[in-house]
Amino acid sequence: QVQLVESGGGLVQPGGSLRLSCAASRSILFNIYIMGWYRQAPGKQRELVAAITSGGRTEYADSVKGRFTISRDNAKNTMYLQMNSLKPEDTAVYYCNRRTNVVSWGQGTQVTVSS
Repeated sequence: QVQLVESGGGLVQPGGSLRLSCAASRSILFNIYIMGWYRQAPGKQRELVAAITSGGRTEYADSVKGRFTISRDNAKNTMYLQMNSLKPEDTAVYYCNRRTNVVSWGQGTQVTVSS
C-alpha cells in the first residue's frame, strides 16, 4: 500500500526554484502528525530539511532558512516545499514522512541543481 508519494523534482540552475509535493494516504494519519521534508545526498545520511505541525508551525534546517518554505493542506493530505535560491549543495533525493514514528519511505523525488 503506497503511503507517501513525492513529486516535483527536476534539474534546475543555481538560483532557480522548484516546488515539491507530497501526497499522503489516509493511513498515515496525516492530520495528526508533524510532517517533514527530508533529503539524502549521495554518500550522505538522510537529513531533515523542514517540518510543519498540523497547525502550521514550522521549523527549518539552518542550511535552508530563508530559502525554503514548507506548507500543508490537511484537507487534501498534501504537503509542499517551495524551494527558492537553490544551490548546488541542495542536490539530493527529497522525501516526505512523519517527523516522528516514520512510516515506510516513498521513492522520493530527485532535485539536481547544476549549471
